[in-house]
Amino acid sequence: MTAQDSATHPVAVAASRGTSLAALAVVSFSLSFPATVWALDGFGPWTVTGVRGLLAGLLASACLAGARVPVPERRHWPGLLTVAGGCVIGFPLLSTLALQVSTTAHSAVVIGLLPLATAAVSAAITGRRPPRAFWAAAVLGAAAVASFALQQSGGLPTSGDLYLFGALLVCAAGYAQGGRLTSHLPGWQVIAWGVVAALPVSALVTALALPWEPVRPTAEAVVGMAYLAAVSQFGGFVLWYRGMGLIGVPRASQIQLAQPLVTLVWSVLLMGERLSPLAPLTALVVLCCIAVTQRVRG
Repeated sequence: MTAQDSATHPVAVAASRGTSLAALAVVSFSLSFPATVWALDGFGPWTVTGVRGLLAGLLASACLAGARVPVPERRHWPGLLTVAGGCVIGFPLLSTLALQVSTTAHSAVVIGLLPLATAAVSAAITGRRPPRAFWAAAVLGAAAVASFALQQSGGLPTSGDLYLFGALLVCAAGYAQGGRLTSHLPGWQVIAWGVVAALPVSALVTALALPWEPVRPTAEAVVGMAYLAAVSQFGGFVLWYRGMGLIGVPRASQIQLAQPLVTLVWSVLLMGERLSPLAPLTALVVLCCIAVTQRVRG
């Protein structure tokens, strides 16, 4: 083994581990939409958003206290607040509202734009501009998703699509800022402090929504809520930000292209939904387009 081989071996191991962690996170996130639909069976959309954030915040607080983690430096808090606003409050609320008027399969394909949005926000933050080939593939993927959404809604965007596009924008900002912070903080602490920072808002939303919205805690609704709080809002992000820290935001974001495909499978197996023939085709087109962007060197 040469000296160069010895030097590159740890890098390869770290990259492989980062890819595996990001892939596990994507699998965990792929169940978020079905879990949200289950939760909506017994809770209103504002209650779902507040309770999942509140439970995740309490879990994260216990983890931070148990590990005796000091409060992050002031310079990190703008990024942590972006994580809180985008990933803990904005995306859960907007996607939950969308799922009241849109199917899991349709929503999954629209959110297939999230990797593109994440890469774009990351480029804006870091100042690194991908080459033209990257954006050509990105525009093609975006056009495929937009065409699918319009075809499904009879030519006009629905309120669900507007919610979903808003959700992917705020989530992309949270992903990019959280990935950037992993160079300063362990990945699990990034999401832990993010959900803790959102605790006041989560508690307020919960307190206001519970008396206003109907509550029918069926077994399915409770399981969905538990999954959203423990996995979608916290555990999955621990894996996600750790993976981002090892392989970088752009590479990790592209792994999430598999998420719409996996969610489409869950929607059929668990929700009994019927797929439009264009749904898997659109998801595959988006997957191919982002695969091109991943191969472009810039």
